[in-house]
Amino acid sequence: MTESGIASQPPASQPYASREKVAATASGAGPKHRSLRGDVWRQFRQHKGALTGLCVFVFVTVASFVGPWLMPYDAVEIDIKMRNLGPTWSHPLGTDNLGRDMVARSMVGGRISLLVAITAMALSVFLGTTIGVLAGFFKRLDGVLMRLTDLFLALPVLPLLLVIIMLFRDSLRAAFGPEQGIFMLIVFIIGVTSWMQTARVVRGEVLTIKQQEFVAAAHSIGTRRRNVIFRHILPNCLSPVMVAAALGMAVAIITESALSFLGLGFPSDFPTWGRLLYDGKDFINLTPMRVVGPGVLISLTVISVNFIGDGLRDALDPKLRSR
Repeated sequence: MTESGIASQPPASQPYASREKVAATASGAGPKHRSLRGDVWRQFRQHKGALTGLCVFVFVTVASFVGPWLMPYDAVEIDIKMRNLGPTWSHPLGTDNLGRDMVARSMVGGRISLLVAITAMALSVFLGTTIGVLAGFFKRLDGVLMRLTDLFLALPVLPLLLVIIMLFRDSLRAAFGPEQGIFMLIVFIIGVTSWMQTARVVRGEVLTIKQQEFVAAAHSIGTRRRNVIFRHILPNCLSPVMVAAALGMAVAIITESALSFLGLGFPSDFPTWGRLLYDGKDFINLTPMRVVGPGVLISLTVISVNFIGDGLRDALDPKLRSR
């Protein structure tokens, strides 16, 4: 305030932008705050491939979980008169050797394949993150856990999967049923054979983060190690974990499809994309769309998930996000 009681005003020659800044400061409204979530989404949208992949993945997911309820044909309804049909307006992908609509079966198969992929990915990310954090934070566990990781990396994955399935398939089917038993077995073997890359990446992040000043400050005030891990280490490791989760889904879909295509996955009355390929390979000359449909869906889903992973990796990079 001046001596006359009138509030001081910026000089008339001051630029208009400066006047706006003074007015905003006087009213308590500073510059607009940019949240981390907003920055990540803004950077993610600039990746056209990732945005397209997200749209494709959402479409496939919605079609798989909602589509069977909207289809005029049941995925398990048998109509011998309509068997081995080619593409028609009523059956765009034709029918199988029992007259079941392939579009409906592909949607139901997508539901099962995506559930397997999501569950196996969650198990893989949990194991990889846990082992990576323990190896990076506790020096005495680093050597043992990393040698265990190297051991799993050296194992031949596909032969190991085949052996495990042959050993435990019948017992799990007898204990939990043919569908639930094979679901648990496939999710378990995919999860325990695909956590190694996540563990190595998370370990490297933890080794870097635990040298930062805020972690040293937390130790200096007597914060428990458990609280340091969950409050300071893990939140700063989410970026590589999210990328690993996206890429792990693609690996799980490919692995489940390969096992089902080899005849070691779900039974024939429990369709997945890989099982549909296995059942249709003997009829590829008669009705080729039986294998084209599931094959295209597998390819689109895996490619879209890979693009989403690339977009997340770029969006979560602080150097790119600060631009």
